[in-house]
Amino acid sequence: MEQLFFQQVVWLYQQEAITGETIYIDGTKIEAYANRYSFVWKKAITKHEAKMYIKWQALLEQINTTYCQIFTSPYETFLEDLKKVLVFLEKVKAEENITFVYGKGKRKTVLQRYHEQVKEMLQRKEHYDTSNQIMGEKRNSYSKTDHNATFMRMKDDPMRNGQLKPAYNVQAAVDAEFIVGINAFSDRNDTTTLIPMLQYVKEHLPFTYRNIVADSGYESEENYVYLKKQKQTAYIKPQNHERKKKASFKKDIRHRENMAYDKSTDTCANNQQLHAIRNYTRTSQTGYQSKVTVYECEDCTDCPLKEKCTKAKGNRQLHVAKEFLAYRETGTLYRMNRSIQVEGTFGVLKEDYHLKKFRTRGTGNVRNELLILAFGYNLNKIHTKIQANRLNLYYHPLKTA
Repeated sequence: MEQLFFQQVVWLYQQEAITGETIYIDGTKIEAYANRYSFVWKKAITKHEAKMYIKWQALLEQINTTYCQIFTSPYETFLEDLKKVLVFLEKVKAEENITFVYGKGKRKTVLQRYHEQVKEMLQRKEHYDTSNQIMGEKRNSYSKTDHNATFMRMKDDPMRNGQLKPAYNVQAAVDAEFIVGINAFSDRNDTTTLIPMLQYVKEHLPFTYRNIVADSGYESEENYVYLKKQKQTAYIKPQNHERKKKASFKKDIRHRENMAYDKSTDTCANNQQLHAIRNYTRTSQTGYQSKVTVYECEDCTDCPLKEKCTKAKGNRQLHVAKEFLAYRETGTLYRMNRSIQVEGTFGVLKEDYHLKKFRTRGTGNVRNELLILAFGYNLNKIHTKIQANRLNLYYHPLKTA
């Protein structure tokens, strides 16, 4: 199905129905075919494992006292130590020819009690390790009935009361109203899906997109740096774009954008200079490292504007990722077309094609389901554009006043 879909996209490119230059990326969350109450949470696993480790230390001390041993168990070798102690207890059982008893009215030996507790802890530890392996570093939950599905906040009802459901983050790439790439991810955040989505499209197409248009949910320094290395132009809406247009934002002296700046110095609303005092590295969820510079106002003592500027007891500090700010660009025509083309595509898939919940499980099967829908969507779009004589029209024009 994957090969067939991308053959269709290549044919569209050959017919000049798509640009092959500008691509619009967006995502939406679609419910997985999984039990809604089959969740496993990373926080719960971490908490229970920590409590079990405390009980394990107490049990290990009892075993050492009973059998005159010197077992120790640092957290790093928790699993191996459980196995080692269990082997020791089974050896004692064989040497002393002890038979374990079960059922009502049977009195268990001290050895049997130790053996059962260690065995139970070992099973729980193996279960916790398996769950952490399924989730990996980026996820904090998964479904027992579909391990690739993550519990995400869904907006279902008219009152917009969000519900946590097992779901996939579906990413679509659109060019001239045609779907040129679609995939499902377990990431709740759109930011971490941009690079793998672009790599997926690039891997299957004989041409490379130069203009990448995306919403503010995809803005990060890591994504900007990646696009620059690929010689692609980023048209990503800044995360504070809507807030910056409000009068309340422009009047708020706390924001960096409202401070006076030139090449030689930065000054706050009270004309006090801000000096760079240190640098540090911030690591993102994907492991990308960003350099951050900390600026501090020279003296906030007795400043009449301090209450409006900061809640800090000392001087005001600003944390600035300079490289990230340098990458921000704008593209009015592209941003307007992104909202029409890719969000319109999701509207059709959800309402007309009834993509409200997947019918298969696992990322591979879900991807195939999406590719079938996208293939049919493109066929329908070809027919519609031919009938309207719009096959070679790539952009919706900006409205003029």
